[in-house]
Amino acid sequence: MGASDDLYLTKNAPIGELVLNRPLARNAISNAMWRAIPGLIGKAASDPAIRVLVVHGGDGGAFSAGADIAELANIADAPEAADRFHTQMRVALETLASFPGPVIARIDGPCIGAGLALALACDLRFAANTARFGVTPAKLGLTYPLSDTRALVALIGAARAKDLIFSARLMDADEALRLGLVERVLPEHELIDCTQSYAQQLCERSAHTQRTMKAMINAMVDHDPVLSLQSQDVFIESFSITDFKEGVLAFSQKRKPDFS
Repeated sequence: MGASDDLYLTKNAPIGELVLNRPLARNAISNAMWRAIPGLIGKAASDPAIRVLVVHGGDGGAFSAGADIAELANIADAPEAADRFHTQMRVALETLASFPGPVIARIDGPCIGAGLALALACDLRFAANTARFGVTPAKLGLTYPLSDTRALVALIGAARAKDLIFSARLMDADEALRLGLVERVLPEHELIDCTQSYAQQLCERSAHTQRTMKAMINAMVDHDPVLSLQSQDVFIESFSITDFKEGVLAFSQKRKPDFS
């Protein structure tokens, strides 16, 4: 069920799967993939045969290592391009979060940066014991939008969110479970079958209950449109500051950035 080789939707009714498929790039999410997500989610949402959606990184051993850094580098000193990128990412994540039925992120390998934002837009996160997680804007001198930050704080609390954002450190699956970032940690060889079994169990429950209660719970999260707009401005501005340029250059040169 289409969009491209890098991102596609499959259906094994009553379960749909949104598959990230850039194994050579550890499923880094390109601008084209962000643009494709809303259409694919729309197809899944409009298909009455799909009750539950599973988001995963195919068979490449990675959920997603984050955004495509090469594409981010092209946004430096280009506010209009940064605004387009912000909009594409925001619409993609909001569309995924608003899928009417349950959405499960099946996480194997790295789940970092924008990849973690994608996982946070899902309702539940099941991880392999080999998965690694990170919130890494401080490695690039970037700022996260309010909606992504709110999702992180809602799961793990303000102080723990600050720890992860300030340090940009990576954590293993067991720590992610202790923090509340994921709901289950499974042996790598059991991840697919256990996620599939749980998704099938959800399909045996009331779709009406799941959909109405999901909408109710999501509505409990506060939304401040003024703060959202302010955070959008800060996000776009961060692509023009010296820290971001140094962060991208250091990434390409495989060295530590100098944010002096």
